[in-house]
Amino acid sequence: MITAIAFYAFAAVLIASSVMVVSGRNPVHSVLFLILAFFNAAALFLIAGAEFLAMILVIVYVGAVAVLFLFVVMMLDIDFAQMREGFQRYAPVGAAIGAVLFAELLMILGAWQAGPQVDALRLNPIPTDVSNTVAIGRLLYTENILLFQIASLILLVAMMGAIVLTLRSRPGTKRQNIERQLARSGSVSLRNIPIGAGIKQIGIERPIEEEAPKPKELSHQGEGH
Repeated sequence: MITAIAFYAFAAVLIASSVMVVSGRNPVHSVLFLILAFFNAAALFLIAGAEFLAMILVIVYVGAVAVLFLFVVMMLDIDFAQMREGFQRYAPVGAAIGAVLFAELLMILGAWQAGPQVDALRLNPIPTDVSNTVAIGRLLYTENILLFQIASLILLVAMMGAIVLTLRSRPGTKRQNIERQLARSGSVSLRNIPIGAGIKQIGIERPIEEEAPKPKELSHQGEGH
């Protein structure tokens, strides 16, 4: 009973935070709601018995990826008014893509059927012969290795595209010119210093600064009172 209540509570918060991630107008707020969604998803993994996935979700995604998103969004200096200018122009294209994705989800749900071993897996969802980490490793790197590699390539291309899109050329910025630095002459002088020569002999001794004259002391003799 307590497990069911916790499941529905975490699932409700997860769905609400996911909706806020998509519908949030401020990207910083969206990233914060994304972190909240990750924590609730980790709690659902713990309830399902996948403690390894829960810890990976918290350590990797919340501790690294989400925090990276937050710092990147805060450092990009985004003009929100400029971002909303083309919303109405691209709204039909976005609505068409959303309709196609929604139709695909309906087709998947309509063709989905429960497997023949569902009842047996419900009674014993966690394998007893291997640990949770070993079971996930077999599933990802043995049975579905091709799909895993394809997903990795897609993520790599997406990361490269994000770097290209955020690359900006700022006029007036000083840049390093390697060819000009290598072609420059006279920046370094080589000198043949004999053994035992002091700095005074080779002419690089710092000149001694002349001491300022001390102020003369006033004599009080002969002065009237």
